[in-house]
Amino acid sequence: MDIDLARTFLEIHRSGSLVAAAQRLHVTQTAISARVQKLEQHLGCQLFVRSRNGASLTADGEAFVVYANQLVQTWEAARRDLPLPDGRHPVLRIGGETSLCNPLVIDWISALHQQVPGHAIRSEVGDSDTLLRKLEQDQLDAVVVYQPSYAPGLQVEQLLEEKLVRVRSVHQAEPYVYIDWGEAFRRQHDAALPDLAHPSLSVNLGPMALQFILEHGGSGYFRTRVVQSYLDRGVLERVPQAPEFTYPTYLVYTRDRDSVALQQARSLLRHVATGDSDWSQRWDPLI
Repeated sequence: MDIDLARTFLEIHRSGSLVAAAQRLHVTQTAISARVQKLEQHLGCQLFVRSRNGASLTADGEAFVVYANQLVQTWEAARRDLPLPDGRHPVLRIGGETSLCNPLVIDWISALHQQVPGHAIRSEVGDSDTLLRKLEQDQLDAVVVYQPSYAPGLQVEQLLEEKLVRVRSVHQAEPYVYIDWGEAFRRQHDAALPDLAHPSLSVNLGPMALQFILEHGGSGYFRTRVVQSYLDRGVLERVPQAPEFTYPTYLVYTRDRDSVALQQARSLLRHVATGDSDWSQRWDPLI
């Protein structure tokens, strides 16, 4: 199927009309209508209901949104990865959650580059849902996440045992900064600390919250590896009698796409995960 048909379908869905889609895609409305007709013929069903107000999805159209996104994403991944660099074997595609990119994913990439020189490497960071979805769609080979999916065909392996502990600035203990560590943490946090269930300051990225507290004061929950160096130097301190929460990191990969290179990649990841890298996530630039 022509990939432009899927792109056109998604653009109509996003913009709400054939006219707006034509403007965004820089083609005529006649061309858009022809693409929709061709797509509906391919699928044997009606995808849109047209009216004066635009175009709305039918039930079949709603169902096709997922498939259309997969088609476009898979095509874009193929365009990125092909052709392979000269002399390279198939690509190793890895992913990690944003808060794990420094140092874990960076160290993993470095180890792969040095010890698996025959393979090209593609890496990306993002949220766990996106990474796991791409893993299931064979767009990634292995990912490191906090909250794994136990879908059929996926192998889940605990990589790091970690806790979230509450720390505060030794100079200024307020405000409390809520860091969004996922739905499971939210439930446990709100049950254990109902007075902090509706904080005035919240962020969805640990390194940003840490930088704020280091510069302006406050307290929040962070992974033990990240704050240990600040605790050792007396910059931060543990909040007495604050509850702790388990927060392990997992390696997830597909069982049926295994290879010698992926086995080596996983072994390297386990090695760097237990190394002595700097987990402090400082944002100070190197001069």
